[in-house]
Amino acid sequence: MAEMQVHGRVFRYGKDVNTDLIIPARYLNIIDVKEQATHTMEDLDPEFPRKVRPGDIVVAEENYGCGSSREEAPLMLKTCGVSAVVAKSFARIFFRNAINIGLPVFESAAAVDAAQAGDELEIDTASGLIRNLTKGQTYQAAPLPEFIQGIIRAGGLVEYVRARVGAK
Repeated sequence: MAEMQVHGRVFRYGKDVNTDLIIPARYLNIIDVKEQATHTMEDLDPEFPRKVRPGDIVVAEENYGCGSSREEAPLMLKTCGVSAVVAKSFARIFFRNAINIGLPVFESAAAVDAAQAGDELEIDTASGLIRNLTKGQTYQAAPLPEFIQGIIRAGGLVEYVRARVGAK
């Protein structure tokens, strides 16, 4: 099993961040995914699209990704550079959609409670170990099952299936 590490600054949000806040519906008709991603989180955090850098990590309270089942929500986060999302809990459909597009997601109430905007986190995606480098603290999220790690390593479900079908 290949070890994957993600490292980035924290963007911190509260509970019940729904998919309309992640990517407002008024932008779903934009065909270019990169252009669409420039509107990620703008209704909740107008500075997010300008400040997010590749590797950054979204940290949120309970029920992150609630609302509609749109796959664009995790896709926009990934497209604008977010390397992982850590929350106390996720809406089930968002969790699965994130896995399907290759965005690692972790549940850890302790890591969320300790993290503040701007903190630097490092996550070992294989073990679920979350290090808050700013505070010198370590937290354990439940590690993702190996088959889900394989989907994330492949870059998403479509790429994972292509590799498996091509390997036979």
